[in-house]
Amino acid sequence: MSVSPAAALTESDSLFFSAAGLDRTATEAAVAETLRAVDDGELYLEYTQSESFSFDDGRLKSASYDTSQGFGLRAVLGETTAYAHASVLDLGALRRAGETVGAVRRGYAGTAALSAAPLPGGPALYSAANPLTAVGFDAKIALLQAIDAYARAKDPRVKQVMASLYGEWSAVQILRGDGARFADIRPLVRLNVAVMVGEGDRMESGSAGAGGRTAYDLYLQPQRWQAMVDEALRQALVNLGSIPAPAGEMTVVLGAGWPGVLLHEAVGHGLEGDFNRKQTSAFAGLLGQRVAAPGVTVVDDGTLPDRRGSLTVDDEGTPTGRTVLIEDGILKGFLQDRLNARLMGVPATGNGRRQSYAHAPMPRMTNTFMTNGDKDPAEIIGSVKKGLYAANFGGGQVDITSGKFVFSATEAYLIEDGKIGPAVKGATLIGNGPDALTRVSMIGTDSRLDDGIGTCGKDGQSVPVGVGQPTLRIDGMTVGGTA
Repeated sequence: MSVSPAAALTESDSLFFSAAGLDRTATEAAVAETLRAVDDGELYLEYTQSESFSFDDGRLKSASYDTSQGFGLRAVLGETTAYAHASVLDLGALRRAGETVGAVRRGYAGTAALSAAPLPGGPALYSAANPLTAVGFDAKIALLQAIDAYARAKDPRVKQVMASLYGEWSAVQILRGDGARFADIRPLVRLNVAVMVGEGDRMESGSAGAGGRTAYDLYLQPQRWQAMVDEALRQALVNLGSIPAPAGEMTVVLGAGWPGVLLHEAVGHGLEGDFNRKQTSAFAGLLGQRVAAPGVTVVDDGTLPDRRGSLTVDDEGTPTGRTVLIEDGILKGFLQDRLNARLMGVPATGNGRRQSYAHAPMPRMTNTFMTNGDKDPAEIIGSVKKGLYAANFGGGQVDITSGKFVFSATEAYLIEDGKIGPAVKGATLIGNGPDALTRVSMIGTDSRLDDGIGTCGKDGQSVPVGVGQPTLRIDGMTVGGTA
């Protein structure tokens, strides 16, 4: 069951005003008074139910359920943000928060920023159904037990199986000082599987996961979760037979899908509005200039149905959209929240996001990916005399100002005479985001998003995101190894 913008307002009204006891008229008056004569701001109301289950070594290790609600009140003056939040929904707490954030406007006469246009009554991006209540406790535990049993039966070398299930259902409403209101009902689920295998003294692991703004039903289907177990086991067995990775400068081919996490970290963060307004990004001042090889087009799109990073409206009430960041190698724009868009004199792009009501919004990615090129992936592999094929990635570190990054490959292979060779362990990719984009020499036709497992961290806040790309050939990358 999908939900329209009007229905989302009605449902969130019942949570925040009927059930919680807030008086809507008095709340709107308090918000209007607090945000009088400031540049921007909003009241952000949030109600969240969440649960998680962890199964490890044949037993249920943990199970948790949590309900939270609260508000965040923000007033923005120039570059200054005043923010107050509380975990109770009552008029007294709201008025005290208003006194706190309103104090920064003393002696200031601002011009209120315009609200986003109301959402049209189009198709919803995801269902409004609560995944937590649609499936019983026993079915969720049975799923994790089945994953454990299936993985152990697949191969005698399986030594440990870990599976986890997470579900969330959130209702949010944003009230602005001019009376505009926006609401969203947001489901989110994720299933993770990790398998450890051993042979002799050697132990290796592999993992797989999937999720999105859907119900649990999809992941209860045996063909879906069995495919995830098969993938985790495949990775673990590949790593069990791997050899030490070589080091040096070489041609690197990145796989499609999840390897787009390198693009997200090394390039995407540098295209967020706050870093560019403050001139702390490696891309600052380069708008309209070539920053990548011809054919490289990078997009952020928060409107993809059921995707983990998608939102009907962002956490400031701006409808999300499709923002072209780099087009055919030319820098076209940045990801903007309302504050940075106003100060830079450009429209907000629907990328104002926050972890919860206890956090102020900032520019963040939604689903960020590189679009298709014109090369067959097999042709890309076949073009490399000697190099590295990085099929999967783990963690990495990026310096936004310099663009320098270090990423660990969790699944990688040597390329020898145009063919995939032996698996290697311990490969790291070292480089500079803007420089790496200029070294892209071939772009595949197989662009796809990850399976719904991305979580992005910035300034202590975590939000769900999507990443993606086609198969890419990048020349002259530095590879750190163990050989």
